[in-house]
Amino acid sequence: MDQKYPIYVAGSFRETNELLPVVNPYTGENAGITFLAGEDELENAIRGALAVQDELAELPAWLRYRALSGIASMMQDARDEFGNTISLESGKPIRDALAETDRAIQTFTVAAEECKRHPAEYIDMEWTPAGEGKEGLLRYFPLGLVAGISPFNFPLNLAVHKIAPAIAAGCPIILKPSSSTPLSTLLLSRMIARTGLPGGAVSVLPMNRQTGNRLVTDNRFAMLTFTGSPEVGWNMKSDAGRKKVVLELGGNAGVIVGSGADTNEAVRKCVKGGYAYSGQVCIHTQRIFVHESLFEEFLNNFVNEVKMLRHGNPLEQQTDISVMIDEANAIRVENWVNEAINEGAGLLCGGKRTKNYMQPTVLTGTTEKMKVCAQEVFGPVVSINAYKNFNDALNSINNSRYGLQAGLFTDSLEEMNLAFRKLQVGGIMINDVPGFRVDHMPYGGVKDSGDGREGVKYSIHDMLEPRLLVKNK
Repeated sequence: MDQKYPIYVAGSFRETNELLPVVNPYTGENAGITFLAGEDELENAIRGALAVQDELAELPAWLRYRALSGIASMMQDARDEFGNTISLESGKPIRDALAETDRAIQTFTVAAEECKRHPAEYIDMEWTPAGEGKEGLLRYFPLGLVAGISPFNFPLNLAVHKIAPAIAAGCPIILKPSSSTPLSTLLLSRMIARTGLPGGAVSVLPMNRQTGNRLVTDNRFAMLTFTGSPEVGWNMKSDAGRKKVVLELGGNAGVIVGSGADTNEAVRKCVKGGYAYSGQVCIHTQRIFVHESLFEEFLNNFVNEVKMLRHGNPLEQQTDISVMIDEANAIRVENWVNEAINEGAGLLCGGKRTKNYMQPTVLTGTTEKMKVCAQEVFGPVVSINAYKNFNDALNSINNSRYGLQAGLFTDSLEEMNLAFRKLQVGGIMINDVPGFRVDHMPYGGVKDSGDGREGVKYSIHDMLEPRLLVKNK
């Protein structure tokens, strides 16, 4: 497929001399062709953004609402095109690609509503004698130029989680999509161009790492929002200077299945949470701890469900699991699985790789030091172990460098409340898996899983700064 996707530079579509073919991970053929932005294109985008920064800041809420809701409407009309594009560039099964499109539409819809609700506060200064006769008004103003960097695994919606809040906040944004999966975001840029927003409001620039690193180091950016690996994210924060930095960095999400859980529901949701998009999800169900009274039943049912997952072409509706993004990552996951087996883990199903397809894999008898548990596997591998004491299960979840989200299947209010108090994570999902996310909720983690929260309202607030007016009554 030779369809070209020009890059979007401060309101204009451009081609450069450096082609970027985007490979379909399933077929190995081109999903489309775009271009790498160089130093000149990035500089043009920065200058274009700064030139419209004041105009954007003054843009009334009704115009921002009209732009955001208009994008959502255009995306709805192009839903199938977005779904196919995501599936072709990422290898994501079409059902999941369409679901991602629906979420991206919802993200714009929520941003349209939230742009009308910027925070403000009246402050009575007369609480102290020094404030007698005075009052204050606290308002929030756009922070300035935002740099966004999004990953391959949700190529549309994770980019939208940076673009939509920026528009809602009144901030210009330059977005660097993953070079593996830039097409769906470039497709989106065609709709942004039709909104009537000032030309420099949004740029979408695939870039190599050297050029893209200017998003981190250039002090003309007021904020960096990055979704990706911890190693890259924390290095970016150390290099970012005085700009605000928000990081969403993934994890090795854990699930506890309590003694009173509905095992059928837990199995069904955990299989989906463990193998959706071949586990290439930062909140993919990676570690499961099952009460010993349910362990054998859960384990047998889980393995049986995994064996029924249908592998195939991601464009076919019946496909449950397809390929990983590339062979290098599939090899890495295979090596981690083999290393765990050599260290004493039991392989219950899967474990084999063919090119960039890794079989859905279930391990038991794993330890917290094995890479498949200690690190973010980002592949179709789930470890299941038994626990006896609920506190031990909580400690197992916490004994990790990560803390993004966790799941708890239980019928016990005591267990739910204890987990809420004790688990060192950004969110706890009751009777659901860590992969549960709706796009208006605060989403993020602690420890190596990140810094700050995404979710439309919370991202908008990150892109605003407070300013206090004190005057006589």
